[in-house]
Parts: sequence; C-alpha cells; structure tokens
Amino acid sequence: MSHQNLRIVSLIPSATEIVAALGLENVMVGRSHECDYPPEIKDLPVCTAARLNSEAPSKEIHQNVNQILHSALSIYQVKIDVLEKLKPTHIITQDQCDVCAVSLQDVEAAVAQLTQSQPKIISLQPNSLADVWHDIERVANALGVRSLFLIEDLEARVNICQQKTASLSLEELPTVACIEWTDPLMTAANWIPELVTQAGGQPLFSVSGQPSPTLTWDTLVATNPDVMIFMLCGFDLHRTRQEAMALTQHSEWEKLHAVQHGRVYITDGNAYFNRPGPRLADSLEILAEILHPEIFDYGYKGTAWEPL
Repeated sequence: MSHQNLRIVSLIPSATEIVAALGLENVMVGRSHECDYPPEIKDLPVCTAARLNSEAPSKEIHQNVNQILHSALSIYQVKIDVLEKLKPTHIITQDQCDVCAVSLQDVEAAVAQLTQSQPKIISLQPNSLADVWHDIERVANALGVRSLFLIEDLEARVNICQQKTASLSLEELPTVACIEWTDPLMTAANWIPELVTQAGGQPLFSVSGQPSPTLTWDTLVATNPDVMIFMLCGFDLHRTRQEAMALTQHSEWEKLHAVQHGRVYITDGNAYFNRPGPRLADSLEILAEILHPEIFDYGYKGTAWEPL
C-alpha cells in the first residue's frame, strides 16, 4: 500500500506521536480526544470521548475510574459514526491500561460494526523502554515505512545519558521517588524506574515493567527519598503544581529529606513521562537535568519541569 492510500486513525496520544515521528502525520485522518501533539494534528476529527470529568479533584477522578471499570463499562467510548465516515485503513490503539485510552476490546467491537471499511488494528502494549522502541518498529512495519533512523536517534540519546552517568559512584546516585498520582498516592512504574536509573538515580518503590503501586505516607517518610519528582498522569505543569501543593499541607511533609533539601520537582507528566512514544527520550533528558544539573543542561527547565 503506498503512503497516498494510507488513512490512519490513532486512538492514543503516544501512537499519534509515533506516526508523526515516522513522517506520516499527513496521512492521519482521525485522533483521540486526548491527542495534542504535534500541534498539526489538533484539527483532525476526534474519534473517542471520555465518560469522566478530568477537571475533577484527583480523588474523585480515581473513584470515578474505579466505579466505571467496576460496572464493566469502559472509561472511553469509540465514536463509530466518525470512524464510518473516515474509512481508515489502520487504527492504532493500546492494550496496556484501561485508564489511559480506549481498550482493544472496544476498538475491535467498533471495527466489527463498520460497513465502509475494514481497517487493520495495530495494538501497542509497552511496559519498558525496549517495548516502546519495538512498538515504533511494529507501527512502521505495519504502515510500510522505515523506522531504523528514528530508533537509532532515540537510542543514541539514551546512550549519551547512560554514558555520562555511568562513572558516578553510588553516593552520587540520589534515591528518587516518582509520584504518578497524589490522591491516593501512587508511584510511577513501567518504563520510569529504568529512565531514573539511566539518568543517574536510584528508583524507589516501583519495579520496571510493572503497573504503578500505591504508596502510604508512612512508607514515603520511612524511605525518605533524596529527590521527589511529580509526573502526574494526564496533567500538565500547571495542574501538577496545584496537586503537589495540596500535598505540602500534609503533617509529615516537612519531615521529608527531599523537601528539606529543596529537591522536589514538578514535570509535565502528560507531555512526557506518561506517554510511551518518542518523547520518552526527552523524558530521560529531563530526569538527567533534574538529577545531575552539574552534568546536563538540555534547556527543558521552565517548560517541561520546575522546582516545586
């Protein structure tokens, strides 16, 4: 199939970024309601809708998510009428997290109802950095383009960070808590512990490739990380600052080592850390800059991250 005949619908922000990085944003015909990067794709027809209010407080969002999933509904809906009009050749979705995007099941059910087209479904399931690079390769293969130049570039950036932190002694590697949600408190997992290690930190609480665990305040205080980084799921820098500030009211906040040493940071988790696409290389560079400003200065400060 030549590129001219491709009609791609991406139902997850990370896949949209992958398609764009492969140089195919001009053959994208639809996106999810959360796809926002690169900016050129914002005018595309929206093919999904959410059943919950993402402006609500963290606790409420968490409860709503659990209620919706508990009642065997999906958090998101696929707009079948829009897909019918768009006649896609390929639909890219994910089978990793029911809270992050439309489920594979819902996409399959929607595609089964289409009469105008029989799109091929590409489903991504990333849990580690290697999985993400592999997903890029799979998407490229399915769409008939080459991915090697892109993957080599991303891997080279990762290698630079790793090489520069490789010579640090254990004393120079701070312990790091990456907070993914504030109410309840949850720490970031999947590819995040791996990125922290590559950036010259010691990740706490989470295991690479595993889902995000909940964290009690007692454990946080007892473990007392050197550095705390907020990378809240789906929230930008402004919203992350609001959520993190709410935590500073906690009676144990001032006891934390990271707080006493001014090593608490907020990031744009929505644009970077929570998106398993090409910008995980940027995410690594952001971590490197936060953890080792004496070695790294990529210029992300102020837009992608700030001290709390």
